[in-house]
Amino acid sequence: MAGLEVLFASAAPAITCRQDALVCFLHWEVVTHGYFGLGVGDQPGPNDKKSELLPAGWNNNKDLYVLRYEYKDGSRKLLVKAITVESSMILNVLEYGSQQVADLTLNLDDYIDAEHLGDFHRTYKNSEELRSRIVSGIITPIHEQWEKANVSSPHREFPPATAREVDPLRIPPHHPHTSRQPPWCDPLGPFVVGGEDLDPFGPRRGGMIVDPLRSGFPRALIDPSSGLPNRLPPGAVPPGARFDPFGPIGTSPPGPRPDRRGQ
Repeated sequence: MAGLEVLFASAAPAITCRQDALVCFLHWEVVTHGYFGLGVGDQPGPNDKKSELLPAGWNNNKDLYVLRYEYKDGSRKLLVKAITVESSMILNVLEYGSQQVADLTLNLDDYIDAEHLGDFHRTYKNSEELRSRIVSGIITPIHEQWEKANVSSPHREFPPATAREVDPLRIPPHHPHTSRQPPWCDPLGPFVVGGEDLDPFGPRRGGMIVDPLRSGFPRALIDPSSGLPNRLPPGAVPPGARFDPFGPIGTSPPGPRPDRRGQ
């Protein structure tokens, strides 16, 4: 139990009762598991500092001891409360991050000799059993629960966001999931939309009429009279004109077919 005697010697002037001696032992056990004492009370104070020694004022209240600890790498913080109830002491430990709690009740007479509080070698009884109970009842459960909480919700790290990603007013561009952009032309302006519908023979684009003659895909010659009982007279559909077919393409009326070489 290296270190316990040194700790006891530093706190000996303040140890005046059995519960003082037990809290001193508890503090040593917590420190040996990688923690540093921070201070007393539930909330951080201006005089908090990491130390292996008991903080100032640690036993001002003999009925309720409240100590705070932090793990050596700063990943965990403990709030330890020791409550005196007649000849017993109830130990309650809270891990701040995971909010996990562990409790342990000890009989003071089983581990502390109140008649020899000034002699380290005679103050503690059944030291190995006391240490085993603290480890199994408080330290191990807190560590296991903390590790389970971290496994179930692992910490994810993301690269820092760029200025463009942080801008809340920026609208991200939408691109098709292809390796190359389609040959779409940029709009000329808001007032040209639908211009081709008004001027079917003009060079502008943007109409909404379906024109199979200008679909951009290879096509067979289309008979304008498709779907009619009789053929249209020559010149009824000017060459290259936009039109909606009168019926299903490929159903031509009887009679001679017009010459489509001009279309």
